[in-house]
This record gives sequence, C-alpha cells and structure tokens, in this order.
Amino acid sequence: MKSKTEKLLDELVKLHPKYIDLSLERLNLLLKKLGNPQDYLPKTIHIAGTNGKGSVQIFIRNILLNNGYKCDAYISPHLSRFNERIILNNMEVSTEELYKTLKFVKKINNNKPITFFEITTAAAFVLFKKSKSDFLILETGLGGRLDATNIIPKKICSIITPISFDHEEFLGKTLKKIANEKLGIVKNCDFVLVGKQKKELKDYIQKKLNKFKNKYFYGKEFRVTKSLKNKFEIKIDRKKYFYNRPSLNGKHQEENASISIYFAKIMKNMGYELNTKEINSAIKKTIWPGRLEVINYKNKKIILDGSHNIDGAEKLNEFLKTKRIKPIVLFGMLNNKKASLFLKKIKKRISKVLAIKIPDEKNSFKTKEINEICDSYSIKCEEVNNINDALKYFRSNQEKIYLITGSLYLIGKIRRRLL
Repeated sequence: MKSKTEKLLDELVKLHPKYIDLSLERLNLLLKKLGNPQDYLPKTIHIAGTNGKGSVQIFIRNILLNNGYKCDAYISPHLSRFNERIILNNMEVSTEELYKTLKFVKKINNNKPITFFEITTAAAFVLFKKSKSDFLILETGLGGRLDATNIIPKKICSIITPISFDHEEFLGKTLKKIANEKLGIVKNCDFVLVGKQKKELKDYIQKKLNKFKNKYFYGKEFRVTKSLKNKFEIKIDRKKYFYNRPSLNGKHQEENASISIYFAKIMKNMGYELNTKEINSAIKKTIWPGRLEVINYKNKKIILDGSHNIDGAEKLNEFLKTKRIKPIVLFGMLNNKKASLFLKKIKKRISKVLAIKIPDEKNSFKTKEINEICDSYSIKCEEVNNINDALKYFRSNQEKIYLITGSLYLIGKIRRRLL
C-alpha cells in the first residue's frame, strides 16, 4: 500500500502530459510565487555530465563534511525512495518535512502544467533555503542548459563530468550538441572544472569556455598518472601527489576522485580550510550504492551497476575484464535506451543473460525483446517473470557471481531485497 507521500508524488507526475519537457518558463513562474528561494541557496557547486555526476558529488560532499562544513545535495534519480534526492546537512530529508513541502508547493502551483522534475526541484529549493548549510551540491537531472537546476542565479563552481551519448532525443544526436547542452550550466561561477572527455570533444569544450578565466581541464591541469595497489598518483599543476584509492570499484572512480581533489585544491587556494589528511580520508571512505557495488547474498556475490548507456557499458566491460570474471547477468532496461549496443559491448565478459522487465516501469524493455537481442549476438538468455524468480535463480544456481545492470531503477527495486 502506498504512503501519503508516494500518492502525492504520483499526483505531481500527472500535472504535465510529458514526463520530460525541457523549459525554464514554468518553473520560473512557480518560483516567483514561492518568493524565489533559488536566490537564497547555500554556496553552490553545480554538476552536469553524462556519467560520474553522482560519484563526483559524493566525493566532494565527503571532503566538505570531513572538514567540518555543513553540506546539502540534490541528486537524481533515487534508488529506493524519493527522500534520497534531497540531502540536508548530510541527512535525507525526513518524510514529514518532504510531504509538508511538496504539499505546500503543489498548492502554490495551483494545478498549473509543470513537469515532475520541475515541481520537485522547486520544493528542494524551498528546503535548501531553510537549511542554512555552508554548501549545496546540485546535480542536473537531464542536460544542463534547460535543466530545472540551471535556474539558480550564481554558484561557486560549475563541474562538467565525462560527456557521452544519452538522451539524444532531448539533447541532440551528436556529441557536440550534447556537450553544448551540458555546458549550459557554465555561467555566473568563480571557476569551472572539466573532467576527462572524449578526444573529439576536448578542443570543442576548450573553445566554448574561452571566455572564462578560471577554467581547469582534466589532462591539462590535473590527471591520474599512476594506479598502485592502495594508492593512485595525481599530477596537479606539474606536481605529483599520492592519494588513497577510492573504495568505489572501477578505474574511472580514480578520475572522478581527481576532479573532487582538484576542486578541494582550488577551494583551499580561495581561503577555505580543507585539510589534506581529511581529503584523503574522504576519498577512501566514500561509498555510492548501485555503482559497481558488490553485495554478499546467500553465499553469492552480486555486483550492482546502474549503467544504462554506452559509456557506462564500456566502464563495466573494463571492470569485468580486470576482475577476470564472466558472471550471469540479470538485465533490464528502459526502452528509450540502446539495449542492443549495451549488450554487444559486454557480451564477451558475461556467460548468460537473465532478461527481466523492470517492475512498475511501463517503458521497460519486455523480456521477449531482450531475448531477441541476445539471440542476435549468440548470448545465452533466459526470461524471468519478476524479482522473486530472479532471487530464486541466484539461490538455487551453482554460480557464485552475478551482475545486475541496465538501469538504476532496476537496481533500486532489487537492492533492498538483497540487503
């Protein structure tokens, strides 16, 4: 049975015929009625990109918290419940406060057409205004230029994580068009940090950012130069530094960590108190559920990875190759994603696919469709009806390692059952 908060969230979805309709006009009107809370936010770090936004966010958040600062965050999507999206001083917003704020914002909106992400972002701004924290880390939902979070007037820093193909139907069919949308957040900020990018985007992004004095690029001002067993080496402004390897799996997490480390270095130069020992500790202790996360379940190892685009598939493939494992994969994906290309990318690193339709997601690939894709690549495939059947398969099969991937929505629905 749904809670009153879940029922209210369902009502908010119905305020607009489209789930995604990129525009800032509707939100602008609502925020004016709310007293423009976006003008009174904590010092803001704004993050856009295709992959790595969540990891960079949690690395930076832990660095700030380790150094005694109060920190809010805005994240999407959530894994288990909506509260995860709004972090107030490192705590998920309480259900009572969330319900009260959503109800208030819905009343002020007065049933005017507005997307779910826009109205929930307005509610988040109301909460962040009241929180009185030192910093706010703001993740874009989709794109950047017309993303609801991009309505904020100023920020300390704009961060661009790796850009690749995703949501082309909204952001454009080429990497440059997608990059142009992501770069839309780069405005009214003290400095810009750009993470590792594909070769064809490096010059394009640098040219687009020429008007900004304080801009820093992965590979130019900072980069990971060496990976050791317990540490990794970063070259920052021609000097070499060693930091603890992140507890997060995947070599790309060292690159994400390097963005947060360089962020801390710049902030330190600006006069903020950030202790190197605490930065190192924050990198080591950071956890981020559903991103190459390994869980023990009934004497089996289950790898949870919410990758859902080609860049994510490449990183997943690299991880499986490094670990020299070929797991059975529980695979489900939304049907606006490229399931065929995703499975093609990892097919040599997996032994079999268990096809599942993501529960309660009408826009999910059907098991038959996944099976047909697997047939085209000669991948063994078996269809499962639901999560219960998948868990039963894990328990009864002799295999010791399994991978669940294709969607963060799928990860969120199964993770709580595994725990």
